Amino acid sequence: MTELHNKRILLGVTGGIAAYKAAELTRLLIKAGARVQVAMTPAATQFVTAKTFQALSGQPVVTDLWEDASVNGMAHIQLSRDNDLVVVAPATADFIAKLTHGLAGDVLSALCLARNCPLLLAPAMNRQMWEHPATRRNIRQLAEDGVVLLGPAAGEQACGEVGEGRMLEPSDIYRTIVAHFVPPLLANKRVLITAGPTLEKLDPVRALTNLSSGKMGYAVAQAALESGASVTLISGPTCLTPPAAAQVIRVESAAEMLQAVNQQVAVADIFISVAAVADYRPQQSHVNKLKKTDATLTLILEPNVDILGQVAQLPNPPFCVGFAAETEQLLEHGEAKRRRKHLPLLAVNRAQDALGSDDNELILLDDSGAHHLAKADKLTLARQLVAHLADLYTRSR
Repeated sequence: MTELHNKRILLGVTGGIAAYKAAELTRLLIKAGARVQVAMTPAATQFVTAKTFQALSGQPVVTDLWEDASVNGMAHIQLSRDNDLVVVAPATADFIAKLTHGLAGDVLSALCLARNCPLLLAPAMNRQMWEHPATRRNIRQLAEDGVVLLGPAAGEQACGEVGEGRMLEPSDIYRTIVAHFVPPLLANKRVLITAGPTLEKLDPVRALTNLSSGKMGYAVAQAALESGASVTLISGPTCLTPPAAAQVIRVESAAEMLQAVNQQVAVADIFISVAAVADYRPQQSHVNKLKKTDATLTLILEPNVDILGQVAQLPNPPFCVGFAAETEQLLEHGEAKRRRKHLPLLAVNRAQDALGSDDNELILLDDSGAHHLAKADKLTLARQLVAHLADLYTRSR
């Protein structure tokens, strides 16, 4: 993973219990190829030691404005000039208040004030501190000043209370940092994505479904977010955690997915149909469980509506992208499907290789021919797909 190769990131850690999560964030950034310099407030060192971050980052940790080993004795200037991005995680209510009023009494607040690169904050505090009018005013002011706020999330807090104020998980912060460096190819575009399988119930405990994990659809949603789009993800049943910034609509059956698509598609610029929608459903869904007998069981199936085909036939359709999982003759079957549904772009893969796996390889089919994407993890492929569709979309407008 080299998504942040040679990116210079200064990670600020302030004095909250969520400081321990910053260690995992450091690990993720280093693994992605970033050069990470950590700066800590004195309060932060009461929760996690500087040696922890030095071991993870491979760099000396800056903790004191006055004990300065920099050449000119101005670490707060040198560090802010030598980085592509400053991220403070966690950012406590106290630190947010300091930034709002331009205070610079410690090395981290000083370098944030002296920086010439973007600043991202991941707030973390008790729910009442987050809801306090003073904190709300400070947050609004920082947003007006161009500071990017990441979260907070809602949930159970270290104090035992439940509500907004939890720091986002390190993986969510990491993905946002990656997105910061991705060209905004889909800025201000609204992307509607379907993902995962559908369940077509035979009775309360049995259903017809497809062998889809939803991993590719969720990866496409993440890639679209990274490219600046606002994303609505309509997801069939999966065990995956969706991207934090996506609007998620949960469905089970193909009929529910169709209804959700119909409710959202009018405002979508781009529709990406990644879901493995069941082609058929039982003609009759039983209210009670069917009892097993020695007799054979005959099921009468009826076709589900072709969601992608219906959207593509709208009077003013969004830019439509389809997926096809084939077992043989990928190019022939994929191109036939693309032309039948009048799609500007279709991604085809071998079903045997892709279903449930973390890796995949795709062939992108458009009016100019076939474009092979070599085997890679699904997020890497999703980013390549989004870049390709963004180019086609721009040229089609």
